[in-house]
Amino acid sequence: MLHPNDIEVRLGFDHIRRKLENFCLSGLGVSRVAEMQFRADRETVFTQLTQTLEFKQIFERSENFPSSHYLDSRDLLQKASIEGNYLDEPEFLQFAYSLQTILDCIAFLTKTKEAYPALFALTAPVSVDKRLVAQILQVIDDTGTVRDNASAELGRIRKRLREEEGKIRKLVDQAYRHAISQQWVPEGAIPTIREGRLVIPILAEHKRRMKGFILDESATGQTVFMEPTEALEANNEIRDLVHAQKREIVRILKELTNALRASLFDIEGAVNFLGQLDFIRAKAKLALELNADLPVVSEKQVVRWMKARHPILLMTLKGKREIVPLDIELSDDNRMLLVSGPNAGGKSVCLKTVGLLQYMLQCGLLVSASADSQAGIFSDIFIDIGDQQSIENDLSTYSSHLKNMRLFLEHAGKNSLVLMDELGAGTDPDFGGAIAESILHGLLNKQVWGVATTHYNNLKLFAEKHAGIRNAAMRFDKENLTPLYLLEIGKPGSSFALEIAEKTGLPEQTLHEAKELVGKELMGFESLVRTLEKEKSELSDRVTNLERKERELKALLSKYDSLTHELESKKKEIINKAKVEANALLRETNKEIEKIIRHIRENQAERKETLKVRKNLQELSKKVEQQPEIKKEKAVAGVINTGDRVRIIGQDGSGVVLSVKGKNATVQFGDLKSTIAVTRLEKLGAKSTADVSRKPVSTGIKLHEKQAQFNPTLDIRGKRVEEVIPVLEQFLDNAILLGHGEIKILHGKGEGVLRKVVREHLRKYKQVASAADEHVDRGGDGITVVVLK
Repeated sequence: MLHPNDIEVRLGFDHIRRKLENFCLSGLGVSRVAEMQFRADRETVFTQLTQTLEFKQIFERSENFPSSHYLDSRDLLQKASIEGNYLDEPEFLQFAYSLQTILDCIAFLTKTKEAYPALFALTAPVSVDKRLVAQILQVIDDTGTVRDNASAELGRIRKRLREEEGKIRKLVDQAYRHAISQQWVPEGAIPTIREGRLVIPILAEHKRRMKGFILDESATGQTVFMEPTEALEANNEIRDLVHAQKREIVRILKELTNALRASLFDIEGAVNFLGQLDFIRAKAKLALELNADLPVVSEKQVVRWMKARHPILLMTLKGKREIVPLDIELSDDNRMLLVSGPNAGGKSVCLKTVGLLQYMLQCGLLVSASADSQAGIFSDIFIDIGDQQSIENDLSTYSSHLKNMRLFLEHAGKNSLVLMDELGAGTDPDFGGAIAESILHGLLNKQVWGVATTHYNNLKLFAEKHAGIRNAAMRFDKENLTPLYLLEIGKPGSSFALEIAEKTGLPEQTLHEAKELVGKELMGFESLVRTLEKEKSELSDRVTNLERKERELKALLSKYDSLTHELESKKKEIINKAKVEANALLRETNKEIEKIIRHIRENQAERKETLKVRKNLQELSKKVEQQPEIKKEKAVAGVINTGDRVRIIGQDGSGVVLSVKGKNATVQFGDLKSTIAVTRLEKLGAKSTADVSRKPVSTGIKLHEKQAQFNPTLDIRGKRVEEVIPVLEQFLDNAILLGHGEIKILHGKGEGVLRKVVREHLRKYKQVASAADEHVDRGGDGITVVVLK
């Protein structure tokens, strides 16, 4: 049961529906949005949530899911279902594209069924005959016209039609040239079409000189449009052929419609499937905008929203300011929460967040809360929010609230969620507070789940004394008198009425009298609440600092362990490598010694041979000499100027700056000159003393090695945007350095996010001559082909 009838408007769910409609690609999805309703069946809700989560993952992974030709074909099916009706050519083309999209969706989900099993399950009842799509496309071409080869008769008619049109053009052209020679035709006028027939414009004064029939005249009457006598018969033949063509096309379309009508039941199921996908796709789009996730859907009632944000506030304030998330929990032991605090402190937003997230969840929508949240499925949601005064029913605001309370007490139970804003307000505080306390007691006895907001102290005391209900407060900055929008469960909140009144500038005498009227007992209670608030805030800051320091300590320990492990691994690697090299050297030395001994014996130690052997031993000894360690030169700070030695950040080779213009520098790397952004260079030691006008010598860039290892195609599919930019820059640097004329960047199609990022970044490079899509047969807009200057 849902109460009141306009619960969606009061919670703001009507805004969510409109947002979903905007995300739909067709009327099929929009109809699904209108049909979406609150459900109390856990299995159904969980299935819908899983489908939405899987589609959200498709977007996040930039999968190439079919997203075109989501056409609402229901009217076409209705038209085709009536015997004797037929679809026209554009309608058939639209229908064929829609069926092809359905086939593509089924193919995608079949291929990825292990990754998206819930979406794949939707394909089970869907059956579309591929031959029907092929049959339609064999008859209708891409322009929505029946093809010449759709039937032998149509081919014959169109062939004759072309012949007759060619014949009449020749006849009219001859008559036109004759009229031109006789100066009967207005200057610059040419043959045209009137009433479907080819005619010649003739000056009205010469109309009787030309043999033919007047079909039309100009607005001024100075020109008439005449059909030459020679063309009459040909024009009549063309008209007959046009009618014959139309009759044959209608016959073909009726035949095609009959074939479609035979599969109407399966096609209706397929169109329904496309509507489901459109609807789920829209829900996934909304989830992406809200950064929504799937909470743990419990088999029993529970409310545990972690880092929950109000969806409408989130969309409204996106890019303007951060939304403070809420943590709120109801459990079997504490099914109700009483929230108190100052006005405009966020109590009502907290209440509506709980209601809207629960309603969204049970409509199959992912929620704007963290994935470790937990939610149960409620049978009923009752709310009492806002001014419900009714002039028609002669109900005051308070009477309307009481009527709602009566309904809650009568119908709410242990599977119901009740939300009450400003409980007890609207009447005498003493009586209103007492009635509100009785209502809370009645709901607790019925084990109802719920959240209520209030300013009444008697309700705060009631929550402290009774099991099953807890106090909660919206945090408030007492120093600056500004709300913090943080929910703190476990203690009541102060209204800070006197402090806010003082801030607004009420006279001191007025405030003093107000304090006297309130009484010491109530002031003492408020003072105790504020003291607890301050102590809690200080304790929270200390805990935050301790947690931060603990995280830093853990990070340092982890880094230490990682470095120790890395050093041990490298130590073992070096020792093992040294052993392998020593064994190899020892084997080689033994072989050489044996060879020397054999050589000496064979040559009886002649002086010449002995010198030769000694030389071989000396060469062998050079192999074991320790090679000097090549250290990478350190960069130095300072502004880069002409003549400085520099290198590209992340590269080994160095070059000399030839000139600096604005943000770019021209650098000589060996035989290669290159223009590079100054921000991508780092300055090295002393300036180069070499004459840069002479042919420079390479200073460390192994061009041949880089050329051999360089792949002119960069694959960035599956990467995030922040990962792409550094990889792309390194790739472009190498391509420019090695003098490549053309490179390719493989980013996939998906929603086009990576493609957009790549194209925008390429515009920053002056060395890029052009960037365009690859040929359709070789990847199309999934690959960017870059031509370098």
